[in-house]
Amino acid sequence: MAFADLTGDLSYWQKQTKPLFADLAWNIPEQKTGRLGLIGGSSQGFNFTIRTAEFIDRTFPVRDLSILLPATLRTKLPPLPNLNFAPATDTGSFAQSPLLSEFIAANDYALITGDLSKNSATAIALATALTPADHQTEPPRVLLARDTIDLLAPNMEQLLTNPDLTLFASSAQLQKVFRAVYYPKMIMLSAPLLPILEAIHKFTLTYPATILTFHEGQLITARDGRVITTPLTDTDYSLISLWSGELAAKVAAFNLYNPTKPLESTTAALLYR
Repeated sequence: MAFADLTGDLSYWQKQTKPLFADLAWNIPEQKTGRLGLIGGSSQGFNFTIRTAEFIDRTFPVRDLSILLPATLRTKLPPLPNLNFAPATDTGSFAQSPLLSEFIAANDYALITGDLSKNSATAIALATALTPADHQTEPPRVLLARDTIDLLAPNMEQLLTNPDLTLFASSAQLQKVFRAVYYPKMIMLSAPLLPILEAIHKFTLTYPATILTFHEGQLITARDGRVITTPLTDTDYSLISLWSGELAAKVAAFNLYNPTKPLESTTAALLYR
């Protein structure tokens, strides 16, 4: 893949100090609509996935909200209509199964919440499910969050070709992604803001995915070379609550309702209250 050249100016950079895409918040549907699926959990933990689903159910008018967990958790949870289970490995995380790709395909948008354990079999299973089969005309619309980024970093070369992929990653996780694809412009955790913005700008000119990350007090959203920064102090989040699952849930819901505006949806979610 050819690497895009930098423009040499900062015209790609916007600063969000007040909502840039307020219309997306105003246009959240009044009637329940859309199918949103959450995938996550392992024998080591699943509460995060359940809590994220509960937050979405309280906050957004989603018509069909469903959860996919590894089958090892079946006996630990009551039977509920929105709970689904897929085959598990011996260690209690997702095993390779057509149910993963079928679940993703059955939903309009998928959020992979994390708590997946460090399991190579699960990494292969999810990477396979997230890679469109030859007969599919559209790639899956999906948000990867928390430890999902670490687990799937070795598979990012194939995943990042999906224009409907959003990565919600820490700076350290984004550094792993850059390294995994041998990207020549590295993310340096000690770098000031501007070199990070330039690297992300160039990266999103090369790969069509949407990026959401955090550095130097700024939430950074990027796509197609455009970069938008939002001060963390202008949001409802702290350095800890940023990763609580609520923001990932908001980003997923906004993308569910606005399928043709991934950058705008992800950016608008940051200031949604």
